[in-house]
Amino acid sequence: MGFLIDTCVWIDVERGALAPADVAGITGDAPVFLSPITIAELKFGAEVAQDPGVRQKRLAALARLQRKPLLPIDASTGDIFGTLAAAIRRAGRSHRYRVQDLWLASQAIQYGYGFLTRNGKDFEDVPGLDLVVI
Repeated sequence: MGFLIDTCVWIDVERGALAPADVAGITGDAPVFLSPITIAELKFGAEVAQDPGVRQKRLAALARLQRKPLLPIDASTGDIFGTLAAAIRRAGRSHRYRVQDLWLASQAIQYGYGFLTRNGKDFEDVPGLDLVVI
């Protein structure tokens, strides 16, 4: 088993709100993976930072994270995403504001990994997701 880590967890580690040991206490010796979605979200956050010091700090944190193994997004991920988005729509909710979250969930489901987040409410209705909330 492994873990895909939600972007919010990486942000909390960068800001010092969560210690790397807190994450390791949950993931143990299991491999931890990074998603291209997380890279995009963190890069966006760095690029829009008004303060050059904050931008540089965020880019440095992103560079450190990019040493982690990357889970690819492929046709199977897309297939799972379509199924999840349809299930959420059938349940009477919109998937449109949750696109990034659904891509992350799709990857975790595809690879059979736990999904570690601090935003459990954003994912509790995703069928088949092994949700682990800090």
